Amino acid sequence: MAELQAGLKKLDGDMPKSLQKISKASADVVAQEAKGIVPRRTGALGAAIKPSGTTKGGFVRVGGLPYHRVIHFGWAGHNIKPNPFLYHALDTRRDEVVDKFEREVAALVDKVV
Repeated sequence: MAELQAGLKKLDGDMPKSLQKISKASADVVAQEAKGIVPRRTGALGAAIKPSGTTKGGFVRVGGLPYHRVIHFGWAGHNIKPNPFLYHALDTRRDEVVDKFEREVAALVDKVV
C-alpha cells in the first residue's frame, strides 16, 4: 500500500485524498452489511457503525458506546456470548470490497495517466 501511495502521489498531488475516498467507499460496503446484521434493541449500535478511510486503507469503526466490544467479543464472566457481526459482515462482502477497491484505484490511475 505504501508503494502504491508513493507512486500515485508522484503522478498527482491530490492522489492521497482520492485514495482516502476510495478506501472509505470500500469500507462502507462492510459498514452497510454490518448495520443490517447487528443485534438490535434500541438501534444505537447500528447507528454507531461508521466507515472510515485513510491513505493506508479503509476500516469500520463502532464508537461512542461503552458496550459494543462486549457484544462483538462476548464476556464469558457474565455469560455473554460473542456476536462478531463486523467479522461476519467482512466475510460476507470481502470479494465485493476487494473488487471495488481494485476497480476504483485502476480508474484513478487511468484518469491520471
